[in-house]
Amino acid sequence: MRDIFIGRQPIFDRQLRVYAYELLYRHARDMDRAVIADVEAASSEVVINSLVEVGLDRLVGAHKAFCNFTRGFLLQGASLPFATSQLVVEVLETVSPEPVVLEAIRRLARGGHIIALDDFVLSEGLAPLVELADIVKIDILVLSRAQIASQVHRLRKIKAVKLLAEKVESYDDYIYCRRLGFDYFQGFFFSRPQVVAGRKLPPSRMAMLRLMTELQRPDIDLETLQQIIETDVHLSVKLLRQINSSYYSLVSEVRSIRQAIVYLGLQHIRNWACIVAIGSVDEKPRELMTMSLVRAKMCELLSDQDSNDRRGVFFTVGLFSLLDSLLDVPMAEVLQHLPLAAEVRAALLQREGVLGQTLRLVEDYEQGRWDRLERGGRKERQVAESYLVALDWSRTALESLS
Repeated sequence: MRDIFIGRQPIFDRQLRVYAYELLYRHARDMDRAVIADVEAASSEVVINSLVEVGLDRLVGAHKAFCNFTRGFLLQGASLPFATSQLVVEVLETVSPEPVVLEAIRRLARGGHIIALDDFVLSEGLAPLVELADIVKIDILVLSRAQIASQVHRLRKIKAVKLLAEKVESYDDYIYCRRLGFDYFQGFFFSRPQVVAGRKLPPSRMAMLRLMTELQRPDIDLETLQQIIETDVHLSVKLLRQINSSYYSLVSEVRSIRQAIVYLGLQHIRNWACIVAIGSVDEKPRELMTMSLVRAKMCELLSDQDSNDRRGVFFTVGLFSLLDSLLDVPMAEVLQHLPLAAEVRAALLQREGVLGQTLRLVEDYEQGRWDRLERGGRKERQVAESYLVALDWSRTALESLS
């Protein structure tokens, strides 16, 4: 996988549960290009081989994976080395409904693949593609709301196809598309806070923030940390269960919080206690928690620090980077409650300093802005590898917390 960068973007159902991930990929030689999913630039064979090497399960777990197909890729007719129930064939908007193309799509559909049409705008002559599709993706940024409604109406007249709203960047857009009858939603709307002036935090989130405030005090010592954790029964049980899980593979069982702190270190336990606290927010999409963990681990891996405590600070920056979205409160207001070091605050608010630069690098990779990786002062391959390691780690961590 030396020449390919691979990422993913979540696709949600109407209950904001992850339905699938769209795979993003780019060839290293095209780092200066804006296209993030160009199978012609990075040949289909290289992309497929890279997905095999990495492992589709590693990228998307048990979810479905949307993968872009160009005309040439469709006409190759090669069998794909992935479960047909998992790989969704996403036909690019540049593909026209020629007879040979339609037959290639029928063959893939007969093989069990779900067929999706990417960035689709229904116009004269394109109905045959709709008739073969299971899902139609509509880029809502390039259409007015009236045009979106018109497309929905016209598509429904051809077939009861599933509709996916793409590039949903705000909750207002999500609500609008949901009311129009869209089935799936893709975009970064879910990772942006829904700030409402004058709205107070509910008691559950205030309790979480108070706990995290205590955990982040700079003068905290072993005894104080032990007392904070032990006074929260839910937190104590979750932490001990996590520490004694297969994730750590300890020889002997850890029976107390004090023993856990001594064994794993104060900074490590502080971070895990914060993970458990953040995981208590259940009104938000679970993907936010996943993203927080992936960011945290990537920041830690990219820190190039020898000190465990220092690596833990990088981890904290990644973990806390989505607190505004989890709490629906501006980050500046969140940080008023947390006694964090000045460099951590600067990283979270302005992406300043080495901590902030690392977080920005992680965000660029997460969102497929791979042309910016060189600016982060890290080797591109190091960033890509840290992403895959972070995906593995976050999946294991979430399973151990369940």
